[in-house]
Amino acid sequence: MIRHQLVVVGGGLAGLRAGVEAKGAGIDVAILSQVHPGRSHSGAAQGGINAALANNPEGHDDTPEKHAFDTVKGSDYLADQDAVYQMTQDAPPAIFEMEHWGCPFSRYDDGRIAQRPFGGAGFPRTCYGADKTGHYLLHTLVEQAYRRQVRIYMEQFVTSLIVVDGQCRGVVAYDMIRGGFEAFVADAVIIATGGAGRTYSNTTNAIISTGYGAAMAYHAGVPLKDMEFVQFHPTGLYTTNILMTEGCRGEGAYLINDLGERFMARYAPSVMELAPRDIAARSIWTEILEGRGIGGKDFVYLDLRHLGEQKIAEKLPGIRDLAIHFEGVDPVTDPVPIVPSQHYTMGGIDTDRDGVTRMPGLYAAGECACVSVHGANRLGGNSLLETIVFGRRAGKAVVEFLAGGGGGRAAPAAAAAVEALAAVQARVDRLSRTAAGENAYDIRAEMIDTMKLNFGIFREARQMQEGIDKLLSLKARLPGIGLRHAGGAFNLDMIRTIELEGMLDVALATAVGAFKRTESRGSHARTDYPNRDDEHWLEHTLALYRSDGPPELDVKPVALGMFEPQERKY
Repeated sequence: MIRHQLVVVGGGLAGLRAGVEAKGAGIDVAILSQVHPGRSHSGAAQGGINAALANNPEGHDDTPEKHAFDTVKGSDYLADQDAVYQMTQDAPPAIFEMEHWGCPFSRYDDGRIAQRPFGGAGFPRTCYGADKTGHYLLHTLVEQAYRRQVRIYMEQFVTSLIVVDGQCRGVVAYDMIRGGFEAFVADAVIIATGGAGRTYSNTTNAIISTGYGAAMAYHAGVPLKDMEFVQFHPTGLYTTNILMTEGCRGEGAYLINDLGERFMARYAPSVMELAPRDIAARSIWTEILEGRGIGGKDFVYLDLRHLGEQKIAEKLPGIRDLAIHFEGVDPVTDPVPIVPSQHYTMGGIDTDRDGVTRMPGLYAAGECACVSVHGANRLGGNSLLETIVFGRRAGKAVVEFLAGGGGGRAAPAAAAAVEALAAVQARVDRLSRTAAGENAYDIRAEMIDTMKLNFGIFREARQMQEGIDKLLSLKARLPGIGLRHAGGAFNLDMIRTIELEGMLDVALATAVGAFKRTESRGSHARTDYPNRDDEHWLEHTLALYRSDGPPELDVKPVALGMFEPQERKY
């Protein structure tokens, strides 16, 4: 049994920023990560991070208030406006802090941080480091964690929470390097495990972005909020769904259909390719459904050729590499085939703006959490910002919690840890005794295909009901799944089998929330309810876990106050 004051689950930007904040205040912090933190999925973010620095000549009068308005409008008025304003106010100092810690942002000739346009933004406010912004930010924070001697346990798969009298007191984890399970007892836990993209077959997300971290909180009684809102990025590579950053369009790339048209003129004539992601993705899919995909197929072109080789080499070098190596086309000379791909989970563990959940001692930050600052649709550049702003705030909140006497007695936590450890081992033993049972990978394949086909860009009741029925039938098969090998080091088969139940429950929360929300708002586009319904649905969905069926749904109001809801036009 290992003990720390704070255990952070996840070594991406949110987890690292939380750990650095708490460690700086003298807290004994441990970060548990499935991979080396430098390989976390935060590093895949390419285009930039938003802040109203007003460095771009075309955005000289940008302000946090204008950033907040764009974010709330982009969210289709489902974001909590107090949380949004907190984020946009915290944004400039967060950028300057990262700059002072050594993040190599791209710069103007006068030395100021460069900013590019992004979709849904009234000003060019996206700070960037070429097209590798997430990678640069991530490694900057890894350096700060090492500098402060934050304890990092790498290649740890966290399986469950340790709960004592309704309070979170640690986690149980599988040690991939040495094999076997270990209990980590703590006074507080922060979950920062990223999104749930791998519940879909057509995702830009890394293989570790399964939503299992959110599922652990969900299974422990913490609700998931707004899970029906799933972002499809307009531009994933056609054959692999690898991300082609919004920075491409921010630098001037075109979207082209089979007729050679810049078809965004039909859908968002004032901003064209810089429409918010939900609008751009629906527009692309509409072109495809109406037969204007390239050669009548299910993709269109992202055309960067007119930008020229020099600009592409300076601003978008990573994009060129990805297109060449994974699609076989050089964007300098050829248009890039792209298709909308599942990209981001707007919903997540229900938290306030300090990462606090309804379970004492449990916090969440980053994509696994729902503050909510993205509402029904996230603007590009706000996800990296969310990780750093709310990672820091969660770390600070834990410091205050512990200073106020949070935590609890060691003996009950130790006893609960022994029980939790035994429960996980018993679960694995049970799985191994049914090695000839249901194939977990078949269930997983059916789940991700169901999510793609039944809960995609456009949704309607009959299709979604079929999807829910399918997911429930898959859940009913879970007791029969088997595990071929229960022990040893780097047992990825065991990890994939254990996490399947959580993935299915997260998928069901997404599916049931989508079915119940009888309107179209942001990324949730229903062909049978095409209009936004503020009278009935200006509220957040809360999914409450039930082990024997679909989740129970509740609602809570959206925090308004700064900007009255209005029709969303671009």
